[in-house]
Amino acid sequence: MNGVIRAVTIKSINDYGYEVAGIKRGWKGLLAPETDSIRKLSVADVYYILEAGGTILGSSRTNPYKKEGDAALVVENMQEFGIEALIAIGGDDTLGVAKRLHDDFGIRIVGCPKTIDNDLSSTDTTFGYDTAVSIATEAIDRIRTTAKSHERVIVVEIMGRHAGWITWGAGLAGAANVTLIPEIEPDLDAITELFKERAEKGERWGIVAVSEGVTLSEEYIIQTAERDEFGHVRLGGIGETLATEIKERTRIDTRHVVLGHLQRGGTPTAYDRILSTRYGLKAAEAVKNGEWGKMVALRGNEIVTVSLAEATGDTKTVPKNLYEAAATFFG
Repeated sequence: MNGVIRAVTIKSINDYGYEVAGIKRGWKGLLAPETDSIRKLSVADVYYILEAGGTILGSSRTNPYKKEGDAALVVENMQEFGIEALIAIGGDDTLGVAKRLHDDFGIRIVGCPKTIDNDLSSTDTTFGYDTAVSIATEAIDRIRTTAKSHERVIVVEIMGRHAGWITWGAGLAGAANVTLIPEIEPDLDAITELFKERAEKGERWGIVAVSEGVTLSEEYIIQTAERDEFGHVRLGGIGETLATEIKERTRIDTRHVVLGHLQRGGTPTAYDRILSTRYGLKAAEAVKNGEWGKMVALRGNEIVTVSLAEATGDTKTVPKNLYEAAATFFG
């Protein structure tokens, strides 16, 4: 996110002569502003933040449409702060709010796609995805050492609620023996046979990459039933459940590892730094051109703008043919 903030700030100030302010804690900063909620940004403030992960502005899981009247309060606070245009950086939830504010109140908003899940429609890639896949791949590479040395199957639980892009990418790049994503129902019998056949060949170890959103029944495995402001429960536990199943079925020592927030932190890859910079430049240009209700997106090698309605309409999931590419290497 810092790459976008940096690019928007520098281009808006140097090329267009705009004043730029950062809103801390996302929608919370406009719904319940504190003394530090609005931070004026200069070129010097942002020039050297490109290599830093996360965001200098902070974030929150705040939904202005959860409570009646809150959306209107956001608009009022924008007017009070003198904000004439807003660039919203986020995934389905953040950009869904942006679309509604534009539709309901005519707010001048441009969206920028940020989600490590890579599940936003209308863009080939979201920034953050490449970094998350790289981290998960490195984790699988490291875990393989333990799996082989101690003759264990290790199940690696990776982020991905409805879309298995991170798991698919890390499973393929990390040469996982089995990769499981929410889009495809897992076949426990086939997985059992695969590890039994490996054991007969003297390989009593293996790696299973599994998305947190994979189900063994019709219900998600969750950490808690408590829902966030956008109605999402906190997933977690499929790794442990699957490890127990594999151990009981194969009699091979099986453990699980949950990568969790490790996937979201650290230094962004060069690809993500470049992509976020290009998104930020295009977002600033979209503001200059008055392309309200649009989102910047990657199409091939070009950065374009698409409607927020199109961008948030459907969840982009892993196509079957791409999953089959990973399945070629199961074993």
